[in-house]
Amino acid sequence: MPTRILPAVGDADAVRSVTTLLSQLPDAEPMAPVADSTQLVDTLARLAAESIDELPEVVVVHERIGPVPALELIREVSLRFPAVGVVLVTSDASPGLFQAAMDYGARGLVALPLSYEELASRVHAVAQWSTGVRRHLGAGGDTFTGAGGTVVTVSGAKGGVGATLTAVHLALAAQASGRSTALVDLDLQTGDVASYLDVQFRRSVVDLATITDISPRVLADAVFRHDTGLTLLLAPAEGERGEDVTDRAARHIIGALRSRYEVVVVDTGAQLVGAGAAAVETADTALLVTTPDVVSVRGAKRTVRMWDRLQIRKAEETTVVVNRHTRSTEIQPPLIRKITGTAVAATVIPAHFKELQQVVDAGRVHELENKSTVKQALWTLAGEIGLVEPAEGAHKSGRLRADRLRGDRGAVSIRRRKDGGG
Repeated sequence: MPTRILPAVGDADAVRSVTTLLSQLPDAEPMAPVADSTQLVDTLARLAAESIDELPEVVVVHERIGPVPALELIREVSLRFPAVGVVLVTSDASPGLFQAAMDYGARGLVALPLSYEELASRVHAVAQWSTGVRRHLGAGGDTFTGAGGTVVTVSGAKGGVGATLTAVHLALAAQASGRSTALVDLDLQTGDVASYLDVQFRRSVVDLATITDISPRVLADAVFRHDTGLTLLLAPAEGERGEDVTDRAARHIIGALRSRYEVVVVDTGAQLVGAGAAAVETADTALLVTTPDVVSVRGAKRTVRMWDRLQIRKAEETTVVVNRHTRSTEIQPPLIRKITGTAVAATVIPAHFKELQQVVDAGRVHELENKSTVKQALWTLAGEIGLVEPAEGAHKSGRLRADRLRGDRGAVSIRRRKDGGG
């Protein structure tokens, strides 16, 4: 059986060199090369969605791939697609880099300039390893083999716009529909997820920041199991410790969670730090919460432009969520869409704070009543972004049903109001 090899090479000259040699290898089937890290992950995810057998046995990553650095990309591929062997092509063949590459999940390293013998030897060994892993998985292994869970980030246009409440209820909706869900608080200095869910905790995301191999046992020791079924990874109680969570650590942690949960919701807060930026960059869906007032909408516009300048995320890849919406306000969703240049969620969250006040003051927002229009809107939003599957016939009835609820009494049907307010 031929060995499928996917080259990930950003440099045009290097592409020709790598593909030429790969095409000469015996029993090799080189695939069309990908030019950057995003294209590589998207390609592997698409193939994995079809079947594990569609994945290439070997991925060859060039050291100058971007925008995600080569070692970080290798870590993400090894976490999300553990049956794929990765070979790093690099001009630095020092023992230090070799050890780092192995720590990040590479199965081999080939030095530049490329030689046929070395490349053939490495690819053959990695292909055999990949075949053995797939044989083991096919025999009933419990290692995660899919494309990875869905990551959704929730950011605030400024403080106090309701980003944390939104993140909590999106996670609750996903968990209630039967999908294993992790809620991560990456608002590292001022995170309030623990306060909103009445949680006393000792471990936090900081405990994972320096660990290079986050095993299931290590992850289990750091997370908190909430009564609702949610898995919580919380911000540190001492805000200054948040500096220990670098962008690299955040990528690693989110990758580990993505490989073990169907849904990962990340509250990044309103301040841009390295960890939050890494989360937004790698997310499948990035939500930016604003309220329909001049200050907040300007904050949303400022955030979107900053993300674009820093090449974190393009405006058209960001979805704005309008919270505390009323029909009488002068700033409506179409105007926000025009000002920010983003998509705007069709579901708006109504301005009914009286429904929230009791549960917010008690620190138990998970006990918000099903009849609350705010809860209905937030759970409808979860369906809109794909965290909750719409019920059959939902398009005609305008309803969204979250079945198999955990921690709630019965199934909840959510009807959209005529004004779109949930």
